[in-house]
Amino acid sequence: MKKIRSAVIGIGFIGAAHVEAIRRLGNVEVVALCDEDDRTDAGKKLSVDKTYRDYRRMIDECDLDFVHICTPNNTHMEMACYAMEKGVHVICEKPLAHNVREAEIMTAMAEESGLINAVNFHSRYYPLIREMKDKICKGDLGKIITIHGSYLQDWLLYDTDYSWRLESEKSGSSRAVADIGSHWMDSVEYITGLKIQKIFADFSTVYPVRKMPLGRLDTFSSNKPGQAVDYKEIDINTEDLALMIFEFSNGAKGSLMVSQMFAGKKNQMTIAVAGTESALSFDTERLQELWSGFRNQPNSLLIKDPALLGNLSRTITAFPGGHVEGFPDAFKAAFQEIYRSFQDRDSAIEYATFKDGLREMRLCEAIVEAAQRREWVSVDN
Repeated sequence: MKKIRSAVIGIGFIGAAHVEAIRRLGNVEVVALCDEDDRTDAGKKLSVDKTYRDYRRMIDECDLDFVHICTPNNTHMEMACYAMEKGVHVICEKPLAHNVREAEIMTAMAEESGLINAVNFHSRYYPLIREMKDKICKGDLGKIITIHGSYLQDWLLYDTDYSWRLESEKSGSSRAVADIGSHWMDSVEYITGLKIQKIFADFSTVYPVRKMPLGRLDTFSSNKPGQAVDYKEIDINTEDLALMIFEFSNGAKGSLMVSQMFAGKKNQMTIAVAGTESALSFDTERLQELWSGFRNQPNSLLIKDPALLGNLSRTITAFPGGHVEGFPDAFKAAFQEIYRSFQDRDSAIEYATFKDGLREMRLCEAIVEAAQRREWVSVDN
């Protein structure tokens, strides 16, 4: 059988994760990589022979079926639109674009083209996130009345920690919320079927000025305080942390705390959903466990095991009970469903599309507005 031909643009931490997940599918070949800076070394490291600095040339020369875009947010629209003009399907990292207007252009073009378009909200592909959706769809929780949680990291704890994501010219008007809070919001709306309708938000920028190393520094790496490194001081105008309060489409209330400066939390997302009959709680630091809470019977802890899961979650569970499925496995499961759409255009779509990515861009824009105005802001659904 002929393999699907794909390429990856941007080969930092996330780009490399895409390459590894694609290869696990078996029916997809990574035929080329593109990166403005590190193409040769990364090509050797990832065992990809063709490397490019110009994504246009790569798309023109490589007869691609798919392109994965893993570059700074302000480049997504140009790259995705060029690929779609050439008839190439697109998988894009989140956030979808630099701003809502760009996301609208990308979404309209994707819908008009009929091409497969996806945003890598991989959290939908943790088996127990799917199990939450299954239980909520079955009505196990009753009417949902509260939803709360957090997304916490510590990789920007020091003022010497730096990434392109700190530069609004590249990342957009929101940083922490758009980068990690968007995962939480997408997951919550996906599992509950509810929409966020009103938002109140408060932002904090702990370091208005950060020290940018005058050399290469990869995402999630850091320089220890006092380490001998040359720096340039950079003004910061995006949030280090944010607190949000939500009202959902059924009247339920919710809250979310997002921080990239919470010491000791490397990458933790928590989601708790409470209804009139029972409650569910999930924590990415405990990927094997789904907690259920009850008023009139003992609480329970479901351990991930395909023999114990519902149909929706069982279909993306690759390993037997006792074998943890984590971050790289969620990427693989997401890409598996996306590429299945290429081979069977009638297959069910559970992955996030550009339309979902636009939805998250609009939520982030409303959150920024709410934080600036310090009042509730409504969101069009």
